Amino acid sequence: MLWSDELNAIVSGFAVGLGLIIAIGAQNAFVLKQGLKQQYVFWICLVCAFSDSLLILLGVAGFAQVIAHFPKLVEVSKYLGALFLFIYGAKHFYSAYAVTQTLEPAEHTPQNFLQIILICLAFTWLNPHVYLDTVILVGSVSTQYDIYKWYFAFGAVCSS
Repeated sequence: MLWSDELNAIVSGFAVGLGLIIAIGAQNAFVLKQGLKQQYVFWICLVCAFSDSLLILLGVAGFAQVIAHFPKLVEVSKYLGALFLFIYGAKHFYSAYAVTQTLEPAEHTPQNFLQIILICLAFTWLNPHVYLDTVILVGSVSTQYDIYKWYFAFGAVCSS
């Protein structure tokens, strides 16, 4: 057997997670901006990775419980998730060609560590897309892997 069920779930989780993390949202734009400024990049990436991992695990754990009570929700989530990703991707495709803004660090003094971490946490935990991506979308896709859902979650966490 070329692919085991476990490896298939890990690779699928990694691909889903990578597909979601590549899109430049508010959190990623903040990380890039701080990278250009060379301010606290390691800690910001650590906070983002930990937060995303926690949300992915909550989605995989919690969404399975919801599905047990509402099995038709998987079908609805699958199609709504695909529609959301198509619209989201089309919007960003258009934005890539229509918008001429760039990410450039402002010329000012560095902010303190706590302030930067709090801003990072706000971009992460107050962003509605993070819940759609990690809890709902990853959680609903993980239900396809039944007993291998934690392998799927591991792949998604690794991509984050």
